[in-house]
Amino acid sequence: MKTGLPFTVTKEESFYEKLGDWIGDVFYDLLPEKGFEIRDEQIYMAFQLEKAFKEKSIMFAEAGVGTGKTIVYLLYAICYARYTGRPAIIACADETLIEQLVKKEGDIQKLEQALGLSADVRLAKSRDQYLCLKKLDKEVAKNEIDEFLDIYEELPEFVHAQGSMIKYEKYGDRKDYSNLSEDKWKRIGWDSLQDCLACDVRHRCGQTLHRDHYRKAADLIICSHDYYMEHIWTKESRIREGQLPLLPESSCVVFDEGHLLEYASQKALTYRIQSETLGTLLTRLMENDVREETLYTIENVLFFNDKLFEIIERDAKSISGSERYHIEKSDELMKYAHSLHLQTEKLSEQLVYEGEMFVLNEYDLHIVEEYLDQVLYFLKLFSKDDKGIIWVEMSDTEHTLVIMPRLVEEILRDEVFSKKIPFIFSSATLSNNGDYSYIAKSLGIEKFLSLKVDSPFDYEENMKIIMHKNDPKNKSKEMINLLNERGGKSLILFDTKDSMVQFKKYINESNELNYPVIFEGDREISHLVEEFQKNDETILCSYHLWEGLDIPGSSLSNVLIANLPFPPNDPVFDAKRKSSVNPYEEVDLPYMLLRLRQGIGRLIRTSTDKGDIHIWMENESNHSILDQVKSILPVEPRV
Repeated sequence: MKTGLPFTVTKEESFYEKLGDWIGDVFYDLLPEKGFEIRDEQIYMAFQLEKAFKEKSIMFAEAGVGTGKTIVYLLYAICYARYTGRPAIIACADETLIEQLVKKEGDIQKLEQALGLSADVRLAKSRDQYLCLKKLDKEVAKNEIDEFLDIYEELPEFVHAQGSMIKYEKYGDRKDYSNLSEDKWKRIGWDSLQDCLACDVRHRCGQTLHRDHYRKAADLIICSHDYYMEHIWTKESRIREGQLPLLPESSCVVFDEGHLLEYASQKALTYRIQSETLGTLLTRLMENDVREETLYTIENVLFFNDKLFEIIERDAKSISGSERYHIEKSDELMKYAHSLHLQTEKLSEQLVYEGEMFVLNEYDLHIVEEYLDQVLYFLKLFSKDDKGIIWVEMSDTEHTLVIMPRLVEEILRDEVFSKKIPFIFSSATLSNNGDYSYIAKSLGIEKFLSLKVDSPFDYEENMKIIMHKNDPKNKSKEMINLLNERGGKSLILFDTKDSMVQFKKYINESNELNYPVIFEGDREISHLVEEFQKNDETILCSYHLWEGLDIPGSSLSNVLIANLPFPPNDPVFDAKRKSSVNPYEEVDLPYMLLRLRQGIGRLIRTSTDKGDIHIWMENESNHSILDQVKSILPVEPRV
């Protein structure tokens, strides 16, 4: 594999001067000769980005749809990685989008073919994107789902083979099991209760083998924001435990859709305890030969855990448009939380003694000890810290109490942006009319460079926007009529999963839609996107793909926005509202307008794309909202 710089630098020459010359050759000569459509906005961004790399600075690069910003930052990232000898990290908004960057005919492949590069690009997916052999064994033993048995039988031979001289290969990626629904995948995919450090098949685990693979990348490692932030928060503790950090040292970091990094940072620092987990783990522990005193403490822990979640289930209030439930810190709730903390602390101390007696299964003991540490830290935050955002997640079988930090700017400033390497934020929506103070403050960034270029597309010629103000009861029927009229070819964006599920129920019952429709969550997302792109008449329904989805051509000729994407009244956004002088103007409206701009940006991806945007608004939407929405639209809408 050719991994040298694509230009020559002598000892007397500056790398950055030669890089600038080469970038000029690429955009003025090499790419146009290969049929690339080069834009002035793209060239401007390319030369502005050089300063960020030369000064090892933070840059907010706000570039409209179609400026070709991905190609610009890829060229710099590859060259800088080869210059420094360390890979560049490209962090995408979430797991559903990292496959987009490396798909066939994507920007990386196009650059390789046009410039004769052979880039070493590897994916670093989050841990829950890999198969867990322990969980798979348990599901196969239940013999309930044939698909799990098929997966078990198709595992590579080395997984269950004996001996040390075995050649391993990568396996177990979520993408390899694309036909499994998300619910089924959760039953066999990794989760936070798996103690990988103590696992007896760790060296044969697909996650381990994938991690060994991407750590050796010479040019680019592509991951999600979530995974990068998890790497940052766990780096020191992993080193203390004798483990390698999740990601290797990098030469630079590019945050694609960088306006979403704050939430990923909060999410990475989130702690949660589940109603059933303590019972499951401690019941298994009680089957061992433990002392009577320890058994008594376990029973106390389980009692207070059950009482805590009884109160939560009784008092939790559902939130429209959100999967989160609101919970008040009542005196009764806090009393049982305090008692659970005391008994868990006592049990944690007793298990140290039990472990020294070697009467417990080492793997089970490690899992329990690790989970008890999480519970203790959670309860400490829950009882004493007023800086956390608290909510409850509830399903038919599991209740989860969650706490997330309100602010992350101090941690980000100290742990991330104190490093003297280039950090590039790339998005079409980073500023408020050129003012970057909001995103800079929320991320703890004090000094930065910035650039702003608008989209080069002729929206007036290629896009129509129709705004529908109607009775919500008729919306689904109106959407179906429109889809039938347009022959499919549509992306439907919902503000919540619930609204998507309601639409799914309607079309299944009415049987009025004449074209195939696929829904986020039915299968692995990158395969759904690929199917949508290949089949022109297909309709894709999603509540996550407001940003990052890049499908040029006729298969995406219509974007239907089923609801204005206001944030829900859940604890995360309530915390933002409480810290604002004017919550609607500072939180709700900016969030909705930013997300709406992102959704509209899914339609026109090349200069030859054409299509329509349909936006549904409730009848009660007032004129001020309509005016605000119109102000961010690229063309004058028809209402």
